[in-house]
Amino acid sequence: MLATSPRLGEVVEATSAAFTVQCYDLYGAPPLGALVRTGKGSPVYGVVRNVVTSSMDPGRRPVARGQDEADEEAVYRSNPQLSSLLRTDFQATIVGYQDGEQLRHYLPSQPPRIHAFVQACAPAEVRAFTERLDFLPLLLAGAVPLADEVVAAFLRQAASAHEDPQAFLTLAGRQMARLLSRDLQRLNAILGSLRA
Repeated sequence: MLATSPRLGEVVEATSAAFTVQCYDLYGAPPLGALVRTGKGSPVYGVVRNVVTSSMDPGRRPVARGQDEADEEAVYRSNPQLSSLLRTDFQATIVGYQDGEQLRHYLPSQPPRIHAFVQACAPAEVRAFTERLDFLPLLLAGAVPLADEVVAAFLRQAASAHEDPQAFLTLAGRQMARLLSRDLQRLNAILGSLRA
């Protein structure tokens, strides 16, 4: 099931519920809501929930450099050191792992290893992972900022990997209606974002 795709970066921090990846390329993070995998043997799957570009040195903020430049690209051409002084990281919420031939839609017993390689999942892998929606409670329970936007972004992307995107979104909407039956305002906000 695992397709070969380019490495995005490496795990630099991991917990039982999430991991942080430092990208190899500045601005090389996948989009919000993308499904990524890390590790070999029993890969762990995560959904991108936050992307941050910042200074390599946490004590030094980037300063404006483009006042006399024609465009943003000129700033980087005039200051080639920027790609070594800045970094792009992303955090991913763990939504499952592979156990032999089985996909498990719950947290693994151990978080990913530090320096484990991270890859974006190909559409066939996204489709296989989302054939069952048992991972939704992990995404919906996340106490991260804008968690509902992450859920909607993931479902929109996952729908495009299915032969009938609308049928997938309808099924996901029904599952969320069961999970969020006591929070109709939140449910309506997510469903509204799915139509966007």
